[in-house]
Amino acid sequence: MALFGYWLVKRYRQNNRRMYHAVWVGNIKNHVGSFHELAGILFDGYRVCGYFADKPSEGCPSGCSWLGTPDSVIPYLKEHKDVCGLYYNLSPVCESEVLPIAHYCENHFIRFYGVPDIRKFISRRMCLSMKGAVPVLGFNKKPLRTLGNCMVKRAFDIFASLLFLCTLFPFIFAFVALVTWVTMPGPLFFRQKRTGLNGKEFMCLKFRSMKLNTDSDRRQAIKNDPRVTRWGHIMRKYNIDELPQFINVLLGEMSVVGPRPHMLKHTEEYAHSIEWYMVRHQVKPGITGWSQVMGFRGETKERFQIEGRVKGDIWYIEHWSLWLDLLIIYKTITNVFHGEENAY
Repeated sequence: MALFGYWLVKRYRQNNRRMYHAVWVGNIKNHVGSFHELAGILFDGYRVCGYFADKPSEGCPSGCSWLGTPDSVIPYLKEHKDVCGLYYNLSPVCESEVLPIAHYCENHFIRFYGVPDIRKFISRRMCLSMKGAVPVLGFNKKPLRTLGNCMVKRAFDIFASLLFLCTLFPFIFAFVALVTWVTMPGPLFFRQKRTGLNGKEFMCLKFRSMKLNTDSDRRQAIKNDPRVTRWGHIMRKYNIDELPQFINVLLGEMSVVGPRPHMLKHTEEYAHSIEWYMVRHQVKPGITGWSQVMGFRGETKERFQIEGRVKGDIWYIEHWSLWLDLLIIYKTITNVFHGEENAY
C-alpha cells in the first residue's frame, strides 16, 4: 500500500502538479549532493529553481541557475510570489545578511531552512536534536543505544545460541571432531584474539581449518591458501568453522548478527587508514553481518573492499531492527546452501 502511494505521488509530482518552487542561498557547488537530495524528496514537492551566491559557480546541476548575489534575494522573492521555500547555507556570515532574509520569509509564508555547512567535510548522515533550547547536530541515532533495543537483541542472542548449542551443535561437534582428528592432527578449536565491543579484545572461537602455523595472527586466509586443509576448505565454504562462536554469543562477547570481528593487527592498521573504521565497534561483533551477506566477506586485497565492508557495517548499526537481523540470518542460511565464492 505504501509503495502504491509513493507511486501515485511520484506520478503527480512528475507532471509538475503542486510543485513548490524553492531557492538556495549560498555556494551550491559545495552542496551538489544536498541539491540532489532536495530534488529527490517527492513528498515535499520542492523544486530548487536557482541559487544566490557572490558569483556563479562552475559545475552546478542542470536546471539550477545563478539568480544573483545574496543582496538580491528579497527583491527576487517580492517579484516571484510562487517561491515557497528558501534553503540558506549556514556558512559564517554577518548577522545583517541572514536576519533580513529569515524575517522576510517568516512574514511572507515562505519556509526558511538552514543548511549546515558541513557536508563537504562529513559525508555521513546527521540528525538534529535539541539540548534545551539549543539545536545541535549529531550523527544518526543508533537504535542499539537504547536500553530496550539492547535487551531485545540480547534476549534474541541468548535464545538463538542456547537453541543451537543444545540441539544441532553436539552432533556437528562430534562429526567435526572425528574428521579433524583423522585429517589434521592437532587441537580441534582455533582461538584468536579479536576486537570486540568498544574496542575491547576477546578470544574468538572457531573450528580449526588450517595446518598449525605461526602466521595466523598476521595473515588473512587467501584463495588457494596452502595453510588451509581440504577439510578446512569445506568447513570455510559452508561456514562450519564459525559455529563455535555461538559460545561467544552466549557469553555476551558476540552477537548472532553484527560486524564481523577482525584480528588485532588489522584493527590497528585499518583504524588509521579507513575513515570511520572504529564506528563498527560500537556494537558487538557478529557471527554474520550485513556486509557479509551483501558480498563483502573474505580476503580484503583492495581498499574498496574494506571500505565497502565498513560502510555496510555502519549502515547496519544505524538501521538496526530485529527484522533486519532475521533477514540477515535468512540470507546467511541461503548463502550457505549455495556456497560462497569468497569463502576460503
